[in-house]
Amino acid sequence: MAKFLIVGGGAAGMMAAVHAARGGHEVHLFEKNEKLGKKLYITGKGRCNLTNDCATEELFSAIVSNPKFLYSAFYAYPSQAVMSFFEEADVPLKVERGNRVFPKSDHSSDIISGLARQMQRAGVQIHLNTEVKRLLCEGEQIRGIELEGGVFVPSEHVLVATGGLSYPSTGSTGDGYRFAKECGHTVTSLAPSLVPLTAKEDYIPRLQGLSLRNVSLTIFRNSRKVYEDFGEMMFTHCGVTGPMILSASSRVGRYLEKGEVLLASLDLKPGLSAEQLDRRILRDFEEGKNKQFKNVISGLFPSSLTPVVVELSGIPPEKKVHDISKKERQAFGQLIKSFPFTITGIGEFKEAIITRGGVSVKEVHPQTMESKKMKGLYFAGEVLDLDAVTGGYNLQIAWSTAFLAAQALK
Repeated sequence: MAKFLIVGGGAAGMMAAVHAARGGHEVHLFEKNEKLGKKLYITGKGRCNLTNDCATEELFSAIVSNPKFLYSAFYAYPSQAVMSFFEEADVPLKVERGNRVFPKSDHSSDIISGLARQMQRAGVQIHLNTEVKRLLCEGEQIRGIELEGGVFVPSEHVLVATGGLSYPSTGSTGDGYRFAKECGHTVTSLAPSLVPLTAKEDYIPRLQGLSLRNVSLTIFRNSRKVYEDFGEMMFTHCGVTGPMILSASSRVGRYLEKGEVLLASLDLKPGLSAEQLDRRILRDFEEGKNKQFKNVISGLFPSSLTPVVVELSGIPPEKKVHDISKKERQAFGQLIKSFPFTITGIGEFKEAIITRGGVSVKEVHPQTMESKKMKGLYFAGEVLDLDAVTGGYNLQIAWSTAFLAAQALK
């Protein structure tokens, strides 16, 4: 049986440790923080959306970078296997809208505790407050790791599961990319993903803190639709955020990094067709025909949004409704169906949920996660050039790639 060294005590590292130890291997997990799963702890606003309970084939459509690479991983360890793992670890789960899976308690700490229990049961040796300084590569074979203080730990099987660059305060400081480069691997360009977007218009900061549910977002690049979604979002002091926006950032971030500007359109009433909305507005106008425009439409929107919509409509707020023309009314309806703003950029790594880019998957065997360049060296999780939209898919990448790396030891 092998001696398996795992660098990183996050989602991928802990899952790999359990499965490798269950296989009878001597497993050592090294974590530079004082506790395990620091980033996992804050995932999903502390609730931890650990996977997505969809059919395995559907997982691939949520992957932004290199979905084909994950074919073996997802079929070997699909989301249902992950759910079974945590149920067996005494962590009851629940499935919410969009097939998103959470611990029933809504506490991410339960996921970490479940992994810790399974590692303990399997006999994993955990080394906290222990920083790995470098990998020891000799020719085309990994020989072990060097810890802080020059301590050498020999092994011909090492897994790098160090995460990316997002949320650096949790310890994700890019160590894995450096390790990979030092062992001859290519690391693709790195960028924050699942991150808020910045907007140009001066009315956006006025909407700060406003959350919208059940709205539709469409993003255009040179008049061509590049993203479309339905869901929740929130306005910030400099732009927009929320589940729908974070997923959008993973699809349009590449354009924004090149300095391109994208036009966005919000359908504030996607449940109504343009004709149905016009009839609704007309009904409101008839009921309040002697009232001012700003007062009649207040029931259509949250209070903080109403003055902005009034301003963009071009209709004077004090104008009596009976004086508003059909053309003005229809233009107002069009504004509700396509509330505009301009996307100018993306947030920083400190705001990002994940990192886009990483160790090139062209240099990793998709069936085992073993390096094609360095025998005995494995990669799993966010350190690889793999990323997905929101909904539990990024953690599924971590679980599945970790499982394959552990199974490869057999």
